[in-house]
Amino acid sequence: MQKTFTGPFETLLVESTHGGQAAKVVINRPTSLNALNREILEELRDALTGISEAREVRVITIEGAGEKAFVAGADISQMRALDAAGARQFALLGQEVTTLLESMPQIVIAKVRGFALGGGCELAMACDILLASNTAKFGQPEVNLGLIPGFGGTQRLARRVGLPVALDMICSGRGRTLNADEALKVGLVSRVLDSEKMDAETQALIEAILAAGPEAVRRCKRLVRDSLTMDLAVGLSSEAESFGDCWSAGEASEGMTAFLEKRPATFKSKRSQP
Repeated sequence: MQKTFTGPFETLLVESTHGGQAAKVVINRPTSLNALNREILEELRDALTGISEAREVRVITIEGAGEKAFVAGADISQMRALDAAGARQFALLGQEVTTLLESMPQIVIAKVRGFALGGGCELAMACDILLASNTAKFGQPEVNLGLIPGFGGTQRLARRVGLPVALDMICSGRGRTLNADEALKVGLVSRVLDSEKMDAETQALIEAILAAGPEAVRRCKRLVRDSLTMDLAVGLSSEAESFGDCWSAGEASEGMTAFLEKRPATFKSKRSQP
């Protein structure tokens, strides 16, 4: 059977939703609290690569199976058998997945219930929008195993929450785990949602994104992501150039005309670079 972005996969449940405009990815190892092993990371890489190339897909949600964990970390039983070279390759695979989440043109929403620890926290914060239920717990406890975060945590966490909180979480390990409200306060998550309302709120967010101009949303993701590593003057120049390109793409005409005519805009999805 030919594999598409919906599978078949052994460790993931992947489906197309919202008439093909969205994709849902579920990490499906609930008995192991969805701990990341090589197979999951390889399948995530393959699924996300396929989704990134699907022109019709505009939004992706990522979650863990069950209520206890988004991802409780990497699979320690598998990591214990690695040598130094194998550990580097495992880290590079995890980094490949997290970098893909940041660079793909779709908006990626992490939907976090329960534990998001270690590799789970790293996976979540590589996503564009991070929704946390009131049961969520975030941490980087690798130092308690004599390890460091390997999937981007030492680089991304400070960009999310600032240097003091990042060092506190990473260097004290289990001594600094954030609940959902704390994670919101420091800027790690986008929203905290009541667990019972999380599915409905996620659907509302997806629909809000799908109602916007597809090209405009893609441009915004890329420009905001680039702003983290781009000089302000260069970033402003890129923003002005892309702002002008909105007129060339045709979305701006439809969006403004619809606004003036007091009707919903009808956008045609086209993939291009910001």
